[in-house]
Amino acid sequence: MKSVVLKHAALASLVVVALAGCGETRGERALTGGAIGAGAGAVGGAILGYNPLTGALIGGAAGAVGGAVTKGRECDDSRDRPTGRC
Repeated sequence: MKSVVLKHAALASLVVVALAGCGETRGERALTGGAIGAGAGAVGGAILGYNPLTGALIGGAAGAVGGAVTKGRECDDSRDRPTGRC
């Protein structure tokens, strides 16, 4: 049973890492932060022998709050201007 949980947690963490680059708006950062936190919490809970769901809930909440309160990237660097993102 634990090996199945670890496999699912590893797969979830790969998906979360793929989402890590997203987030230009506050909502996007909260969403990706929550996903990253949930994945990390699930993996951490499974590795430490706790319930991965509880770890995912705690990590997801912490990641969402952390993503929501962070400030967006400042765009005053001349290298960023040609991309049209600023």
